[in-house]
Amino acid sequence: MLNELILLTKIREGDIKAFEEVFRRYYSSLCWYAAGITGTMESAEEIVEELFYVLWKNRERLQIFQSVKSYLYRSVRNEAVQYCEHREVRERYRNSVQAAGQEQGETSDPHRQLEYKELQTLIRHTLDKLPDRRRRIFKMHRMQGMKYTEIALSLSLSVKTVEAEMTKVLRTLRNEIDNYIQIK
Repeated sequence: MLNELILLTKIREGDIKAFEEVFRRYYSSLCWYAAGITGTMESAEEIVEELFYVLWKNRERLQIFQSVKSYLYRSVRNEAVQYCEHREVRERYRNSVQAAGQEQGETSDPHRQLEYKELQTLIRHTLDKLPDRRRRIFKMHRMQGMKYTEIALSLSLSVKTVEAEMTKVLRTLRNEIDNYIQIK
């Protein structure tokens, strides 16, 4: 425990060697633990790497009141469970979209197909009118499936900036769609 306190103090002070020691000591076992929850090693590695990234990034404000090992395992567990919940939501959404698509294909209602195409065109035009950075962030998140942290790193922005830009895009899209529906 004393050794861990010394490591934590060194990490808070920016000692990369202390951080690397903690990383080497726990990375592999944390990945296996997360893989047991998520079911895939790829997602497990992503979760653990994100945890260590955040740990290093927020090292100066680090508030660990139990052992480092307990903190890391609890954090990985929470992120893995959240990942699984998010995956389930995406799966339900995908299934509902597929079911709606099959319904639409079965009915072959030309009016619905026309509305769908109009809506696609409206969304495309709305996105084209957005500022470049905002449009790029939206496409990276919604079309490429990147997380906010990945986008922030890629574009050298803060995560809060990415969140704010996404909020603005979604608000703009919602307003345009609401206007389209009111006109109909």
